[in-house]
Amino acid sequence: MHEKYGIYLNTREKKVMRITSPYWIPSGNDWIMLTKEVNSTLLTIRDIAREKGIGDADSIVWGDWSEVPRKE
Repeated sequence: MHEKYGIYLNTREKKVMRITSPYWIPSGNDWIMLTKEVNSTLLTIRDIAREKGIGDADSIVWGDWSEVPRKE
């Protein structure tokens, strides 16, 4: 498995993305990896965010692949 696969949170938008392929790996200051466990549920993800001190974890939602920048 690729070392960068996991669940990433966009801290500004409070959206998470499940990354299981090298198609797109989140980067930039707004993205943090919450867990390498790609099968985590949203409830578990919110718990992890609370443990890491990320405010308003209840507002975290799944991101949409239509929002991901396309490779050129």
